[in-house]
Amino acid sequence: MKLLALMFVPLALSAQDLTGVIDFHAHSDPDSRPRSIDAIDLAKLAKSRGMRALVLKSHFEPTATLAYLVRKEVPGIEIFGGVSLDLTVGGMNPAAVEHMASVKGGWGRVVWMPTFDSENEVRQSKENRPFVPVVRNGQVTPEVRQVLAVIAKRNLILETGHSSPEESLVLIREAANFSIRRIVVTHAMADVVNMNVAQMKEAAKLGAYLEFVYIPRPTSKRTIPEYVAAIRAIGPEHCILSSDLGQPGNPLHPDGLAKMFQSLREQGLSNAEIDLMAKKNPASLLGLP
Repeated sequence: MKLLALMFVPLALSAQDLTGVIDFHAHSDPDSRPRSIDAIDLAKLAKSRGMRALVLKSHFEPTATLAYLVRKEVPGIEIFGGVSLDLTVGGMNPAAVEHMASVKGGWGRVVWMPTFDSENEVRQSKENRPFVPVVRNGQVTPEVRQVLAVIAKRNLILETGHSSPEESLVLIREAANFSIRRIVVTHAMADVVNMNVAQMKEAAKLGAYLEFVYIPRPTSKRTIPEYVAAIRAIGPEHCILSSDLGQPGNPLHPDGLAKMFQSLREQGLSNAEIDLMAKKNPASLLGLP
């Protein structure tokens, strides 16, 4: 009887079980940067692990078309795309957002403010190259307002990209003027963004979700205990968990998520809290039941 009891331990207790998980931040091939897996194989792998959905992310081109094709090739898992407003799509380009949202299927749902070409990233990396500004003199640029208008009209999800904490808060406040309600602070504690707890609490108070992603490198300034402390301070109801994986040398997305979830459990987060952040909150953002 003891053996039978062990065989029927609920799957939710398994660190490897990803049933119903949504990865809101998945890099894949084809890309101009090296990636560890292409989008079709990633969808097959995620489906085999029971995952519900993927949001395909590229710094350089829209992924709504890719989402449509992957859905056709790999039925049984929901695939979404978006556009990152970097220089390769014309920067802060409302036409690019309109096109992404109009692609057949309607699977383009996410708009990331500039990432690789954000002013914050360029300044932090001390590079001398063009960037896409989002805030000047404490206010969003006119071009950002044009993009926010499209996001509001098409009921899309606004992500803050690689904006600085201060820029992100300005963006979130301005988004409220457009009645945009679905907002994510992109990997809020990643080194390039580096929000502190007070800033994250302010973002949550303004209605944004805070995204926490897999910590891939030993050189990262962040640790899982810091993640847990921040999640406790903010409240898991205001957080989502994503992978931000796809880089060669890092785990594949489902493996990285499973490892992160296990590490969070070891630091005291419950299965219910992880389910909220990895399943329910992302589903709400995507408008899924």
